[in-house]
Amino acid sequence: MTQNQAVLENITTSSNILGGALLVAGTSIGGGMLALPVLTSQAGFLPSLLVYVFCWLFMAGTGLLFLEISQWMKGEANIISMAELTLGKPGKYFAWVVYLFLFYCLTVAYMVGCGNIMVELSQSFLPDWAGPIVFVLLFAPLILISTAWASHLNVWLVAGLALSYFGFVFMGFRYVKTDFLAYSDWTYSLKVLPIAFTSFAYQGVIPTLASYMHHNSRNIRQAILIGSFIPLIAYAVWEGLILGIVPLTGQGGLQEAFAQGQNAVHPLKYFMQSSSVYVLGQAFAFFALVTSFLGVALGLRDFLADGLKIKKDAKGKMALSLMVFLIPLVIAVSYPHIFLTALDYAGGFGVAMLLGLLPVAMTWVGRYRLKLQPYHPQLSGGKWVLSILAFFIAIELLGEFKLLLTRLFF
Repeated sequence: MTQNQAVLENITTSSNILGGALLVAGTSIGGGMLALPVLTSQAGFLPSLLVYVFCWLFMAGTGLLFLEISQWMKGEANIISMAELTLGKPGKYFAWVVYLFLFYCLTVAYMVGCGNIMVELSQSFLPDWAGPIVFVLLFAPLILISTAWASHLNVWLVAGLALSYFGFVFMGFRYVKTDFLAYSDWTYSLKVLPIAFTSFAYQGVIPTLASYMHHNSRNIRQAILIGSFIPLIAYAVWEGLILGIVPLTGQGGLQEAFAQGQNAVHPLKYFMQSSSVYVLGQAFAFFALVTSFLGVALGLRDFLADGLKIKKDAKGKMALSLMVFLIPLVIAVSYPHIFLTALDYAGGFGVAMLLGLLPVAMTWVGRYRLKLQPYHPQLSGGKWVLSILAFFIAIELLGEFKLLLTRLFF
């Protein structure tokens, strides 16, 4: 190989890794980001950052487990087929149920969040319950378009997301009060784990990533580690801005936003003298929620179409649209302030089981019982590390079940 060929190959490899990393990062960053500062505000800035670092490490680890499992698959892989290969029919059905639970929770959350923006844009002319209906009427038809058209639309939405985020960060730093960032309550820090897990979720894209990067496990590994680290930086900056601008207590503060189920952008209007900065924040909220909503809705549509063997013709897409939107819309209209709660359930149960517990169980069975080949562990540490990951997920699930029982019976 000549020197020029070697340089060209290195450039191509670097470009491939960067593309994969951006795919991972883009999958992670979304509407959950709007809930993070509100739900973590009672813990404070520093405890929240440490929780983010922990969640990044954990989710990077389970991402590498999914990479390892994808190497055992002979053809196109997805989470359902991975579960069936390693855990049999019970694993397949478990993955099916949890996948639906997670995606329906996210659909409800994003409907409510987008509905709240509709109400805000109407200057409260619309009642809270009508916001989700207006949003679904305007944007739900987009899942009827082809995946190629949806991909082109998503490029523009992501561009709007990036521009509004960087514009808000650039213009908002001058309003930060460092005194607000000094507050901390370590006893509350563990309560933010569910939404933090949701905000670092990307594992469902790993089969696509493996195909895109020609199943080169070394390059995919780098893309996962780099791509999952990008949201960590974005969340840390976002957290510092919101917690540094909006006080925890008082009228319009973050505690009030939490009690009313609002996103992190809503209280900014009470504490910023520049309307342009608030508009940028609202634009970011809109793009973050819409991109997340479309991604989840299209993913749920394709999952139901594949699982129920429904053709994506005009009749099939209409049936799929009803399956995707009807139940979440009824919930969103009935509970128009459920944004934070829906995300909490999505992370505490859906993400914890589907993207935390399941890959640990699949890897354990695949490595040590079925002895699937090739044997190339992507996460070192053997049984000890898998046991530690399972222990943390078990503690998280127990906490969520305890909280759920408290809400239901007390």
